[in-house]
Amino acid sequence: MENPVQLSSYDCVLQFHLEILRIQCDFVCRFPRYESSMSLCEESTKNLNSNQVDPNNPSPPSKRSKIDSIDCSTGDKIQKSRTDMVEGSDSRNSENSFNTDMANGRSKLGSFDPQLYSRQLYALGEVAMRRLRISTVLISGIGGVGVEIAKNLILGGIRHVTIHDTKTATWLDLSAQYYLNEQCLGKNRAVESWPHLEELNDSVTVGCITEELNENLLVIITEATLAEQKQINLWTRKYGKKFIAADCRGLFGVLFNDFGSNHIIDDSNGEPCTEETGNVFVLEDTKHNLEDGDYVTFREVKGMVELNDCPPRKVKVINTMEFNIGDISAYSEHTEGGKAKTVKVPVKMEFVSLNEALLDPEILVSDHSKLDRPPQMHVIWQGLHMFFEKEGRLPRPQNLADAEQMLQYCEEINTQLPEKIKLEKVDARLAKMLSFQAVGNLVAMNGFIGGIAAQEAMKAVTGIFTPIHQWMYFDSLECLPETDSAYGLRDEGACRLQGSRYDGQAAVFGWNFQEALAKQKWLIVGAGAIGCELLKNFAMMGVACGKEGCLIITDMDNIELSNLNRQFLFRRSDVGAKKAEVAGKVAKTFNSQLNVVAMCERVGTGTENIFDDAFFEKLDGVANALDNIEARTYVDRRCVYYRLPLLDSGTQGPKGSTQVVYPFLTESYSSSHDPPEKSIPICTLRNFPNTIEHTIQWARDLFEGAFSIPAELANQFLDDPRGFFDRIDKMHDSQKLELLENVYHYLSDDRPATVEACVRWARLQFEQHFNFQIQQLLYSFPEDQLTAFGTKFWSGSKRCPHAIYFDSSNPEHRQFIFASAFLRAQMYAMKPIDDMDKVVELASEVKPPPFKPKIGLKIPTTDEEAAELAGATSDDDSRFQDLQLMLAKLKPDKTSRLVPIDFEKDDDTNHHMEFITAASNLRAENYKIEKADFMKTKQIAGRIIPAIATTTAAVAGLVGLEFYKIVSSSSKKANLERFKNSFMNLALPFFGFAEPIRTPVKKFYDKEWTLWDCLELKGEMTLKEFLSYMKEKFNVEVTMLSQGVSMLFSFFLPLAKQQQRMNMKVTDLVESITGQKIPSYVNAIVLETMCTDEHGEDIELPYIKYRHFQLFRFRGSIWKSVYHQHIYLFIDVVSKDAPMK
Repeated sequence: MENPVQLSSYDCVLQFHLEILRIQCDFVCRFPRYESSMSLCEESTKNLNSNQVDPNNPSPPSKRSKIDSIDCSTGDKIQKSRTDMVEGSDSRNSENSFNTDMANGRSKLGSFDPQLYSRQLYALGEVAMRRLRISTVLISGIGGVGVEIAKNLILGGIRHVTIHDTKTATWLDLSAQYYLNEQCLGKNRAVESWPHLEELNDSVTVGCITEELNENLLVIITEATLAEQKQINLWTRKYGKKFIAADCRGLFGVLFNDFGSNHIIDDSNGEPCTEETGNVFVLEDTKHNLEDGDYVTFREVKGMVELNDCPPRKVKVINTMEFNIGDISAYSEHTEGGKAKTVKVPVKMEFVSLNEALLDPEILVSDHSKLDRPPQMHVIWQGLHMFFEKEGRLPRPQNLADAEQMLQYCEEINTQLPEKIKLEKVDARLAKMLSFQAVGNLVAMNGFIGGIAAQEAMKAVTGIFTPIHQWMYFDSLECLPETDSAYGLRDEGACRLQGSRYDGQAAVFGWNFQEALAKQKWLIVGAGAIGCELLKNFAMMGVACGKEGCLIITDMDNIELSNLNRQFLFRRSDVGAKKAEVAGKVAKTFNSQLNVVAMCERVGTGTENIFDDAFFEKLDGVANALDNIEARTYVDRRCVYYRLPLLDSGTQGPKGSTQVVYPFLTESYSSSHDPPEKSIPICTLRNFPNTIEHTIQWARDLFEGAFSIPAELANQFLDDPRGFFDRIDKMHDSQKLELLENVYHYLSDDRPATVEACVRWARLQFEQHFNFQIQQLLYSFPEDQLTAFGTKFWSGSKRCPHAIYFDSSNPEHRQFIFASAFLRAQMYAMKPIDDMDKVVELASEVKPPPFKPKIGLKIPTTDEEAAELAGATSDDDSRFQDLQLMLAKLKPDKTSRLVPIDFEKDDDTNHHMEFITAASNLRAENYKIEKADFMKTKQIAGRIIPAIATTTAAVAGLVGLEFYKIVSSSSKKANLERFKNSFMNLALPFFGFAEPIRTPVKKFYDKEWTLWDCLELKGEMTLKEFLSYMKEKFNVEVTMLSQGVSMLFSFFLPLAKQQQRMNMKVTDLVESITGQKIPSYVNAIVLETMCTDEHGEDIELPYIKYRHFQLFRFRGSIWKSVYHQHIYLFIDVVSKDAPMK
């Protein structure tokens, strides 16, 4: 590291200008389009030589020279070169235009592409996004942490990101700074990183700003000395700027925030405001989920009307069903109903300066298993800064003399602290550990701290989420291999710097461990946001970078526009390409030694011929980067079967979690489950909605029922009429009748001959769903109807609806008609009318028939009644027979097939979401429910999971730390205490770490086994031999034997069938019963048993891995394996000392 510089000195200001001039000369040589800017830089240097330094310049004294020098050479040109790409760029350098835009409300500068930022928009909200789009950030120090912060903020859409660095790239940078390589050594880190950062987001200006710093500027400092941090922090407080300092040293990280004395938080947690229906104080059969100090307002209260739209009232919780809002004795008497809605009330948070915070620290606990660490860390990090200040360098890796000197500096710092925070004793081990790792540079730790720091930056400029107040220290010393392991020796020789790209990592773990990383063979499942981060981390760590190593990444998806603001390996030009292929190609640019294989296959039951026994048996582990439980569960089952470690992770907005699954040690991912999502009752959806979620789900079902399911059923009939009738014959009468009615109408009765007929259909659909159905409901249940208990039927959660009449000038009416007609035409392979005015004009000419109520129609009011009606026997046998006859008369070969329309949420031009939004809001209007805009409807209908790049980076960083532990552990001797499952919520902020749950142990007789164990049988046997062997070897009576869903043997089978099967080989029996040949790529089949012991009691055994005689295929080579007939417990065969393969 360079010596600290006295930045307030005029000589150093000149020195920085000259240094940047030299750097920019090199920059221009490689980027000729900026050549004309050099004259500006020369002029700036001339002014400095003439002592023309503006003493009133509001730039920070410690950064002024750096900013000015970079501005004059590249900043203005970099920005102007992209004016066509960035909204509002014509007024970017005009303060007056900026203020005018802000005065007009939704300024051009605050606009954004909702499709590009859709997942982040759902996490942060529109207000936060608009604030991000008018904010500027200065990041100084583009090392591992700095580039991570810059990457996350650029992806997040900050309007201006200015990067700055005076340091040149060294070998130590290459282990974590992925935009630097061997060709960058000796060159300025910011200049070398700029082209890569600039292309991450074409709506963000990356470079240096030439205008004066505005009120939205945030200064982020990384890798700075404590003296530099103090000086810059004083400047930021003087000029009302916000300040973040972050740093990582090996397995240690630190972050500090100062957002000024008056930081306002508009939303402390990011959770949506809840709304409950019921009485004012007691919510109807519903827990209110409020906490003391929450605020609520009310609407739709009858009687006590003073509460409606009242200012937020503070809540005091009485119990889970009741809460108090203070004195309301002067209000009118409450008569009925009402809705309570939580509201966000701005909160003021006061920060103190760095100087004050050093003497009176407030520290966030990042790991509750290390409650004694934060005070120690506060002293030890200051000791490291003192070491650098006194010695002019950082401590050398594993150097004992430097560690002792570091400890002395820590003790000296401790003696100077106020009594209330002074340590009784400095933790010598902790101090020496930081000394040993001070030059360490780990991409995983940088990802974790950098992700958090970037989220803190977003909090600073948006006022959304609660900031860290004010310190956060973190360490992951559990990653270090245990002393008795193969990698436990870490002395000065083992960690000596060698002029290698892995110096920063070897300084922490040693070169022996680095060689182990290079030999790893891992599979990453998924190349989305987390997959991209994992691939980047593994490449920088040197995973699979040796001759024996291999990193496989697979994903069947294509790149979409909405991926780009989180999945940082992709660009706009990649949209439509395969994720895995692009990700693998880009990862190679980070580390050319990486042996990466990209596959475009889904990992599932349908691809077990690709991801077969031979494939999994050669792996060392699997990392999940999946976004659905079904796929994660499948991969988890495969890892348990092949006894492979699994690293699982996931995010949802600012929340993230990681889980370690380790063979023979922990439970599996599938061992525990989240509670199922609460489903919406059918009757609520059909007739009694009371929230916008109900109407959106109803609209989604309407879409499927109008444009997808009937078309698929009609095509099934056309493809195979006989098979179609055979399948529906097993349904209830009412279901069969409804299905046949739909198929007949779609193929014959209602089949449109022209696109105009599609418009007519759309107009009648409007009348049916938003007028006639509502009138029928009110006919069956009048507004003043009472229940059997004498209470109002339309009360509580049942909202009394009203019919809607078509209005050609109403935007939602127009949207519903247009989208319905458009999709109807597409389904019948017609060219839709794409002129909304014309469609509405045609619809206005349609005269629907008058409403006629259906007398005696049964409308269920509960799901039980609905199920009873659905299962009822139909009396209309004649109609059923008529439909069969009419369909039989259709000639499938002369009837055109339909085009089922599969719902696609991310294409805003296909009118899918336009239909669902209009339908949902019209139904909401029917029931006087607050409507939802397009984006909210899209999130709910599409079940979109909110996502932010910051959380993804932090989660992937933690996965990388657990990866270190897995590689350095052996299967049977692994220490559970080393591993950590984690949960974080960056919004609060909260970090929780816990040991994985140990795998449960079961017993049969004196044998212990877990979910990781199996009985392994090698060699073919008949069923009779198998049953005899189980009795002889394990003293159990097999009462049932199955393979998958197929029963091979059972005690209740007829005796003749039992005898028939006894002499059949097990594999022949499997093939006979399943009707399928055992694939050649399957090395073993899984058998499951039900057994009784010698006393006739049920006894549970592990599953059986039955390896039979056959040809095996291992990566293209076929060879015959002949096994001796033998069965044994796997746990008995694997030696306790055997290392993981």
